[in-house]
Amino acid sequence: MMPDARALAAQVGETMFAGDRASKDFMQMELLSCEPGRATMRMTVREQMLNGHDICHGGLIFTLADSTFAFACNSRNQATVAAGCSIEFLRPGRLGDVLTCEGVEQVLQGRHGIYDMKVCNQRGETVAMFRGKSTQIQGHVIKEAE
Repeated sequence: MMPDARALAAQVGETMFAGDRASKDFMQMELLSCEPGRATMRMTVREQMLNGHDICHGGLIFTLADSTFAFACNSRNQATVAAGCSIEFLRPGRLGDVLTCEGVEQVLQGRHGIYDMKVCNQRGETVAMFRGKSTQIQGHVIKEAE
């Protein structure tokens, strides 16, 4: 892999994250890395994230995985959106847990990609697995140098 592909992915990640009010501001996620076809994000489970069972609301774990998916599939600076996704919840997230999601591209063919996200807690226990299918659309995250 060319070093400039890694630098471009990092720049794409920084650009997207700067404008991502949902992930950065509302959910208080951190973007740990954005590389070609990969991304890692982290989120701490806060009291406002707990549901009636006193565990992290599944939709918020889904949002962590979906956000990580977005960074991974846009990492090559081709504007890309979700075409579909699914999630399997394997264990609860609890108050104070630090959830880390690692996303990895499995295949990219033409305009379509498949990406797997793994959400783990601070003990390395898998909380959820997410699979996303992406479709490239017109445009770029950052304007390419002419």
